Amino acid sequence: MIDFRIVPFERGQIRTVVEIHGLAFRGFFLTSLGPGFLKVFYRSFLGEKTAIGFAAVDAANGAVLGGVFGTTAPAGFFRRLALRKWAAFGLAALGAVAKKPGIAIRLLHGLSYRGDPPAHPGYALLSSIAVSPEAQGRGVGKALLDAWVEAARQRACPGAYLTTDTVDNDAVNLFYRKNGWTLEDSFVTREGRKMNRYTMVLAAGSQ
Repeated sequence: MIDFRIVPFERGQIRTVVEIHGLAFRGFFLTSLGPGFLKVFYRSFLGEKTAIGFAAVDAANGAVLGGVFGTTAPAGFFRRLALRKWAAFGLAALGAVAKKPGIAIRLLHGLSYRGDPPAHPGYALLSSIAVSPEAQGRGVGKALLDAWVEAARQRACPGAYLTTDTVDNDAVNLFYRKNGWTLEDSFVTREGRKMNRYTMVLAAGSQ
C-alpha cells in the first residue's frame, strides 16, 4: 500500500529537504557548506523554467519524506545560478570559508558544475535525490525517480544522466541500475573523487 504522494516541489518544503540532504549526504562538500547554503541552492530550483523538482509527502500528515531535483538544461541552469546567486551563495558559505579558506576555490568551481555531462546533446541532469532515513524501504526513492524521469520525458528530453560515487556506494549504484539507468563510464574529478556516470534514453532513436 502506497502511503505517500509525489508532489511538485514548493518553497515551504525547503527546510525539511535541506535537513534530509544533510542526513543523506554526510561529509559531502555541499553539506559541509551548511544549511544556509543548501537553502539557497534548493530555492534556486523554484521559478527556474528548466528545473524539475518533486517532493514525496506522507499521505497522512503531509510530512516531507524526500526530494528529487534536476534540470533539462544543465549548462544554462548552473551558469545562471552562478551569475544570479553568487552573492547569496558566498554569504551563506561565509562561515565554512572562514574555517577553511581553501574551500573558496572549490566553491567557485562548484557553482559552475553541471554534472560532468556525457557527449549526448540535450540530456537532462538529475542533480540530487534524497530520502529521509525514516522513510526508506517504502518505495519513496523509486517513486521520486520515476516522477522525475517522466517529467524529463514529457519535456521532450532525448535522455538523462546523473553521476554518483563509485567507491563505498554499492547500494546507490545498484538502485540506479535496477531502475533502468545504464552505466556509461567512470571518471575521476579534479579533487580525486571516483565517479560513475549513468544515462537513460528517454526518446526513441536517441543515443
